[in-house]
Amino acid sequence: MPRVGVLALQGDVREHVAMLEGIGCEVVRVRHAEELDDLAALVLPGGESTTIARLLTTSNIKEPLASKIADGLSVLGTCAGLILLSSEVLDGRDDQWSYGAIDVAVRRNGYGRQIASFETPIDVKDVGTVPGVFIRAPKIETWSSAVEVLATHDHGDGEHPVLVRQANVWGCSFHPELTIDDRVHRLFVESI
Repeated sequence: MPRVGVLALQGDVREHVAMLEGIGCEVVRVRHAEELDDLAALVLPGGESTTIARLLTTSNIKEPLASKIADGLSVLGTCAGLILLSSEVLDGRDDQWSYGAIDVAVRRNGYGRQIASFETPIDVKDVGTVPGVFIRAPKIETWSSAVEVLATHDHGDGEHPVLVRQANVWGCSFHPELTIDDRVHRLFVESI
């Protein structure tokens, strides 16, 4: 199994580590730029996107990670991680930045605030139905033809992608790490 990093600055680090170790990956908690070396893939966890972005900058990981993504590192971003990987954050703060690795425009908290969190079944291409846990989740508003849509959800305003892939970079609006179902992580790891 591959050596997979989990960005360990803030967010659902422990849950992603447990899920990846459960499927047999060697897992590295990434807190420093040099820990990006020799990884087959990296997970950017859910959490608070502006906080994670600030910590990426202050820990001097922002630019080395940008280089790794440009060089083809496989990356899975869940919730806040999706926001960090998107090409546009529609309602971001003035100082908000993202890597632009997936050609999608996202709206932070697009499915509602914390009080509006919900769980619903999500049909994932080539996997089946998985539990989708949405907590202050980003909504993908637009996407290009370069983006493969692996799962959608209709929250009363039409179908929106909730699991996408563009080449080696994946984005997920929901939190697969907060369930006991490891199939989204397996699908990602098998793509490496």
